Amino acid sequence: MPMIEVQDLHKTYGARKAVDGVSLTVEEGEIFGILGPNGAGKTTTVECVAGLRRPDTGTVRVAGLDPVTAHHDVTRLLGVQLQQSELQPKLTVAEALDLYASFYSRPADGRALAERLGLTEQLGTRFAKLSGGQRQRLSVALALLGNPRAVVLDELTTGLDPRGRRDTWALVEDIRAGGVTVLLVTHVMEEAQRLCDRIAVIDRGRVTAVDTPGGLIDRAAASRTVSFAAETPLDRADLLALPGVTGVVTRDGRTLVTGTDATVDAFVQLLARRAVTARGLRVLDATLDDAYLDLTGADRS
Repeated sequence: MPMIEVQDLHKTYGARKAVDGVSLTVEEGEIFGILGPNGAGKTTTVECVAGLRRPDTGTVRVAGLDPVTAHHDVTRLLGVQLQQSELQPKLTVAEALDLYASFYSRPADGRALAERLGLTEQLGTRFAKLSGGQRQRLSVALALLGNPRAVVLDELTTGLDPRGRRDTWALVEDIRAGGVTVLLVTHVMEEAQRLCDRIAVIDRGRVTAVDTPGGLIDRAAASRTVSFAAETPLDRADLLALPGVTGVVTRDGRTLVTGTDATVDAFVQLLARRAVTARGLRVLDATLDDAYLDLTGADRS
């Protein structure tokens, strides 16, 4: 049985379709990422998974349970860190940890979580006095206090500095190593590529692709870019005629040819035929950013 299963999920607010037929399956023990533009339906989808919103149509199951009708049982299985959450302003970090720990029969060690997330010095600080990044780290700690079998993390590194971001990534990897399934919503491509076993790209309320990070990158229209400066200029028409080529751009004395592995092979042969020396020749792989832009139709300008 999958840990999380969403089938043909629909959710509408007034005339706007926030989620329009989303289906995805998260296997036990994996880190599953969701990528998409703002307003694509990512947060609504995970809120339905957490039982915080009732789907208009479609089904959602967490370990086989309906998050709405079996909400109490699901809260024992699923930890949730939302993109925006608030606590009582005068509540200190330590009090928040103790309060949430009291909800569970066998809670995690709140002080250990605080230390792992860099909150030890803020244990006596009231929620109202925490920075945005500190509030985000506290939200992650609260999501993990119940020793959940699965956890939803929505933009978990928003507001964190590079050190805090990498420390949090290491924590997520530790969580998965302990057998916890992670559903991760993020805008950070580096985060998705490092952490996720598989990624669903959601655009305009629909899933446009589900694959491993490497699989998504391989789908990019231009999987390779050749960057070079030639002592003898190559004819642009010859470059555009290379197999698999998707674009040729010259800037600051360097030419960039985007295409595939076949483009790279043919380009090297073209250099040999023309007896041209290419200075600073580099072959660059496509990135998750490239795949994301292709799949969401985002503006590249």
